Amino acid sequence: MGKYLTLSLLLLLCWTNLGCLGAEENTEKEVAPKTAVQEQVTRELPKLEVVHKPIKWTDQREQLIKEYAQMHYGKDITSIVPQVVITHWTVSNDAESVYQYFYSETMPDDGGGRLNVASHYLVDRDGTIYQLTPETALNRHAIGYNWCAIGIENVGGVDGKEDLTEAQVKANIAIIRYLQAKYSTIKYVWGHYQQHEAESSGLFIEKVPDYYAEKIDPGPAFIGKLKQGLSDLNLKFY
Repeated sequence: MGKYLTLSLLLLLCWTNLGCLGAEENTEKEVAPKTAVQEQVTRELPKLEVVHKPIKWTDQREQLIKEYAQMHYGKDITSIVPQVVITHWTVSNDAESVYQYFYSETMPDDGGGRLNVASHYLVDRDGTIYQLTPETALNRHAIGYNWCAIGIENVGGVDGKEDLTEAQVKANIAIIRYLQAKYSTIKYVWGHYQQHEAESSGLFIEKVPDYYAEKIDPGPAFIGKLKQGLSDLNLKFY
């Protein structure tokens, strides 16, 4: 009788103190460290309607990205932790021609490597949003910042004319709201023409001497409208 009573007491202690092997295993799973991806904001994201139109992406592009990142940033990476959204215009009125230009993986080496230029998003004149690459892929669209920047190209700006549409303004605001909600690491928004001013952010890295290009896109009027439309968010503009 005493043997059975002792067994019952042991079982009771196991349940009340959660000292069983199964309970210990469950506790370990609950406190396991989260990955960087899991640390992203998990609240409900704003709705964003996009057309997925991926550019060519093979092992060759991955290798070219690695070479570019090593050359310009001293980093062995192919993906980014987004910290800034940089807006551009295409100097073209045809979204399809821009897509075809970005599609190729290579370009002639201009002293900065053979990786072709591309942006994550392309916004047509009517506000249609095309997503060309994954948001965290390293794309070549802004000297000194590609290691941490998501790029949005806007169809327009031929001959330097500030002619981006209200539909494009609304689309860019929607994209940036979505991205800022998804990635809490995004703190900045600027236009490509503000690249020098934005060096005060501390994000600029460029290891190739005298490698730069002056830009005027997408113009202060467009950036002013983005700033106004996103004034309720904690974002830094220049």
